[in-house]
Amino acid sequence: MATTNSRDSSSSHSSRQPLPSLTGGVGGGSAGGGSAPMDRAIPVSVQRRNKLLRIGKWVGAILIVLGAGAWLGSQMVTALDRKALVISEVDRGTIDVSVTATGRIVPAFEEIIVSPISSQILEVYAHSGDSVDVGTPLLRLDLQSAETDYAKALDEREIRRQQTAQLQANTETQLADRRMQIEVEEMKLSQLEAQLRNELYLDSLGSGTRDRVRQAETTLRTAQLQLSQLRQQYRNEQRVRQADLRMQQLQNNIFEKGLDEKRRTLDDAKIRSPRRATLTYINSEVGSTVGAGQKIAVVSDLTHFKAECEISDSYSERVRVGGAVVLRIGKERLAGTINTVTPMSQSGAITFTVVPDDMSHPRLRSGLRAEVYVITSIKDDALRIRNGSFYAGPGKYTLYIFKDDETLVPREVQLGECNYDYIEVVSGLSEGEQLVVSDMTKYKGKEKLRVKSGE
Repeated sequence: MATTNSRDSSSSHSSRQPLPSLTGGVGGGSAGGGSAPMDRAIPVSVQRRNKLLRIGKWVGAILIVLGAGAWLGSQMVTALDRKALVISEVDRGTIDVSVTATGRIVPAFEEIIVSPISSQILEVYAHSGDSVDVGTPLLRLDLQSAETDYAKALDEREIRRQQTAQLQANTETQLADRRMQIEVEEMKLSQLEAQLRNELYLDSLGSGTRDRVRQAETTLRTAQLQLSQLRQQYRNEQRVRQADLRMQQLQNNIFEKGLDEKRRTLDDAKIRSPRRATLTYINSEVGSTVGAGQKIAVVSDLTHFKAECEISDSYSERVRVGGAVVLRIGKERLAGTINTVTPMSQSGAITFTVVPDDMSHPRLRSGLRAEVYVITSIKDDALRIRNGSFYAGPGKYTLYIFKDDETLVPREVQLGECNYDYIEVVSGLSEGEQLVVSDMTKYKGKEKLRVKSGE
């Protein structure tokens, strides 16, 4: 059995070197002729299990180290530079509650000049950026066709005047003839009345007859009817002639208005500046054709400005003509008043214009963007903090409060309305406390922050 074990061990571990004997000299085991005892072979399954155990121990150790590191990291206090923080103290005061809108500064007075006729640009006398006065020529259009039409209209007006004079003369002549006929009939009637009186007188003396009296009465009655008919015809013809004359006069008035319009159009076609201002745009393409109503120039007063503003239509009930507004351009704040409000909503927004109290303030420039605060109410003796970039409307916020001069801790705070300077504190803060109002999003979840002076 000893020989068999030695052979098996030798064949299974042929690559191993024999261990030196603890009692003999080097190589003494073979030299002495005796056989030294050998280690028994470890099964492969046992070796695999031992290897897995060793790997599991290492993985567990690594996980423990990583978890401990993460826990220690979470417990580490982040240090912040005080100079990089926007700090506010809770105090009491007045808050002009407002809603925010966007605005763009534009000239307060701007006039777009359009071509009154379809024509061609012949000459340009001014350029964009030029200061112009009232009546300064800007450009010249081809007016030959318009002037010809106006000359024809003048001739037609003269013809109409002659026609009116002729109608009036004919009316007067015909009415005069009617009056003359009436006068003749009145004279005949007077003669017949005299004849009837004579017949009646003779009949009373017994010299006349009843037949002659009745004949005189019949003749007189006929003459009276004829005279009444002439008078009615005169009145009717007088009304007809007057109506014809009024119709002619109305037509002439309409024509005169059209003629005045042609004259104004011709005058407007001589393009001049309507006011003292700055020429901000002009079509300077000589020879180009422009249509009636097409923009050819713009003059603007660049010394007075207003703001064209836009706000969500959810605030439409808070925007009223005459309402107070604050415009903020950079660090400059300008008071103003709402001048006009567009009642219709477009793309979920309404537009309105604001006139600054100082329309010529040096900070105002055409095209500048402005933050617009529409003041809706005033709250007195309100607990407040400075407005900061974190604020997005009334609600709950987690803000960092100074526990002491060097430590910040988070606290849930209920905030209300705001204006451009302050935010109303509903709950969670006391007067005199200090807190950070700059954006602290990247420190969310930190239970404590350390503040260093930065000196």
